[in-house]
Amino acid sequence: MAQLNRDILEILRRELSFVEDGGYRYAPHAPWRAPAIFEDSPTCPKFCESARPHPCTSCALMEFVPDGHKHEAVPCRFIPLAQDGRTVEDLYHTATHAEMQEALIHWLRLEIESIERQRGAAQEKSAA
Repeated sequence: MAQLNRDILEILRRELSFVEDGGYRYAPHAPWRAPAIFEDSPTCPKFCESARPHPCTSCALMEFVPDGHKHEAVPCRFIPLAQDGRTVEDLYHTATHAEMQEALIHWLRLEIESIERQRGAAQEKSAA
């Protein structure tokens, strides 16, 4: 579990850096459309692969997908990003690109902080 937490923490930090560095300005493999949150990120196991051979189940972000949506065609679209439960999919229909990025950045920071707190507590407990 500690290795999984460390890996997901690194993944979330890289995703945050990707977003903050303007990674969602355009989709490199589909420049005619707006980039898709998570899907057009190096976080996605299918990123820039036309054949898309990797299943979504191999994605580290699956742990954030609610159980009822794990078998969707694109499960990461159902990750709740907003405190009111709005998902990536909901935001595609109700938010601007800037609002989506803001929600994503906020969500990433909260998840990173949560994991760091959990790891810190676990380290304190094991040191005691």
